[in-house]
Amino acid sequence: MDNLQTVVVIGGGITGLCTMHELQKQKVEKNLPLRLILVEKNNHLGGKLHSVREHGFIMETGADSIVARHKSVLPLVQDIGLESELVYNSTGISYIYSHNTLHAIPADSVFGIPTSIDSLNSSTLISEKGKQDALKDFDLAENPFTKDSSIGEFLEYYLGKELVEKQIAPVLSGVYSGDLYKLTMASTLPYLLDYKNQYGSIIKGFGENREQFQKSAEKKFISFKRGLSQLIEKLEETLTDVEIVKGVETKAILKSGDRYLCEFDNGDSIEADTIVLSTPHQAASALLRDEKIQTELNSIRNASIIAVYVGFDIPDDQLPADGTGYIVSENTDVLCNACTWTSRKWKHTSESGNLLIRMFYKSSNPAFEQLKGLNDAQLVDVALKDIRKSLKIEGKPVVSNVTKWTDLMPVYGMDHAKIVQSLTEQMEEEYPNVFLAGCSYYGVGIGNCIQNGQDTARKILDFNK
Repeated sequence: MDNLQTVVVIGGGITGLCTMHELQKQKVEKNLPLRLILVEKNNHLGGKLHSVREHGFIMETGADSIVARHKSVLPLVQDIGLESELVYNSTGISYIYSHNTLHAIPADSVFGIPTSIDSLNSSTLISEKGKQDALKDFDLAENPFTKDSSIGEFLEYYLGKELVEKQIAPVLSGVYSGDLYKLTMASTLPYLLDYKNQYGSIIKGFGENREQFQKSAEKKFISFKRGLSQLIEKLEETLTDVEIVKGVETKAILKSGDRYLCEFDNGDSIEADTIVLSTPHQAASALLRDEKIQTELNSIRNASIIAVYVGFDIPDDQLPADGTGYIVSENTDVLCNACTWTSRKWKHTSESGNLLIRMFYKSSNPAFEQLKGLNDAQLVDVALKDIRKSLKIEGKPVVSNVTKWTDLMPVYGMDHAKIVQSLTEQMEEEYPNVFLAGCSYYGVGIGNCIQNGQDTARKILDFNK
């Protein structure tokens, strides 16, 4: 890398920022001839990560936390000097709201999967017949599955339909935003197959590894004293050798000899040697305008979600004791898919200790077609009705916030890994030095996005040695 190389990252979400952070670090350490440019169409960086601070509450427009145990997370926090700002989640009972009643998910379970026969028997969600069906897990020896098999089919085969539908699916679908029967074990819980093979039983496997899960449940999630935007703000502050352009949308990427021309909606353009498309895959498709690659990109599936915060001038202790929220199962009188008791789970989000609740409405919800056409005030009314029904809490909110993520929540189907592999090969052949990055491809968690950004930076440097 002898001559000055221009690297343009399009998209200032967490993946794009971490790509730039790693590139800048390598540039300084190795004295590399790099010009680094980050372009973001919004007037603030962070993408789905953005904290709204209002009336003494902190409300997140996207994810509310980061999984602490991901190997990329704490090293980055230490690297940028944010350790003193860390906060950890409070733990407590999680519930499933079924038949208009809150049922505690057995404490001795993982993702709703029992870790013992006692854990199975303690569930108030499962009938005696359903519990008996689940015991076949200890007897069924044959294993016709691989890690590319559907996790829903695998779990139902060994644990029975009722336990999966009533207790496991609500939890796992909430984590992975998809139909369990269309998600692979490889993309969700790959160790399930290992447990069955090693211990002869999924339940026994979780029991043998119970301590590991209990340990990780304590301080499992992290945020920051002023919300997740602190991470974004600190990353931006550290990018002193990066040209950051906000409020400018990229309109096209064109080949220009062995370089690329990035055209923007303000009439400017930049010639680049390397481009990172750290955008939703739909945006990447529109920028490349390549029919073959568009076909692959457009085959990646997305879900939509509406999130509604409501904050009250009511003490947090009016919530059910020792709870952090609920997931909705079947046969209920509410329209939401889930409810987080934010002020209980995250003490830093409520300055005065008053009640802050977040409601989620997913595109898998039969009511979503009707809900997506409502304005913010109407959606707040829907949320308040659900809160009255499920938690028996009355009152007018002092603050609210509505976020609509429309077709922006990637859902990894059974063929996702093959699609990404095919895209990678096509990009290398047709667009050398243009890299696809972000949650559309390499994991939806913030830890995955941090890792993907760092890996992308290293790929760029290796490619240009």
